[in-house]
Amino acid sequence: MAVNSRPSRPVLGQNQYGKAENRVVRIVRDGATHHIKDLNVSVSLSGDMDDVHYSGSNANVLPTDTTKNTVYAFAKEHGIESAEQFGIHLARHFVTSQEPIHRARIRIEEYAWERIETSGEARHSFVRKGQETRLAQITFDGETWEVVSGLKDLVVMNSTNSEFWGYVKDTYTTLPEAYDRILATQVSGRWRFNWTGDEETAPDWDTSYEQVKKHMLEAFAETYSLSLQQTLYAMGARIIDNRGEIDEVRFSLPNKHHFLVDLEPFGLKNDNEVYFAADRPYGLIEATILRDGCEAHIPVDLTNL
Repeated sequence: MAVNSRPSRPVLGQNQYGKAENRVVRIVRDGATHHIKDLNVSVSLSGDMDDVHYSGSNANVLPTDTTKNTVYAFAKEHGIESAEQFGIHLARHFVTSQEPIHRARIRIEEYAWERIETSGEARHSFVRKGQETRLAQITFDGETWEVVSGLKDLVVMNSTNSEFWGYVKDTYTTLPEAYDRILATQVSGRWRFNWTGDEETAPDWDTSYEQVKKHMLEAFAETYSLSLQQTLYAMGARIIDNRGEIDEVRFSLPNKHHFLVDLEPFGLKNDNEVYFAADRPYGLIEATILRDGCEAHIPVDLTNL
């Protein structure tokens, strides 16, 4: 019997397209007082896109240039109340206005500005805040919403109340036990809301963000730490315990090591005063904290969010 050796056609898998990193700055002029929203918006769309991959037919393709224009038009038409709300407007528009598009994912970075206060009446000067970058990802498939907020590059430090000892030791262990050390990290965190899409029950996104950050920082500052893992859990647990709108928190915390400098060659005693700040290699501690009964949705690799 002859064997059919005709090769099968490769099958298209998961795919999406869109316009990445649309930088939009929205100014609201309230007389002499101005307000700024500064966003970096990435749009990703998926749906009935087989033909464009197999044959090059663009019949179902909304141009990425159009998605870019939509971001800017919506900044004018809807304003930017918050990163989350702006992303919700965009995701709903793309899925409900274009039949071939079944799912929209909007990723947003928000850059904060502080007003420069002067003795004059004008209040239109700002300085870029140098703390964290605020993040949001909104996903909508026509029925189900998922809103994940977060932040990155928030650098924090405890100059005491941290220890690290009692760990496993083997032939290659050289690290001395520490009973009073600096604990520093650069927080990358995401948290998933349990909001289902009802506008009347939507959280106050800005208030929620500020409160999450507040609980995160308070837990970091108030936890007497025997390990960075313990501190991470305390940060996530305090958010879950205090913010009922959130079901999942994920942190990625690099341990920004500070090592005591040996000053004995110079005849000096180093009583936990002078440290060498090492940028690499670094310990990387990651974990998810969940509300009891909930399943994890946030990817382990936060760079993919």
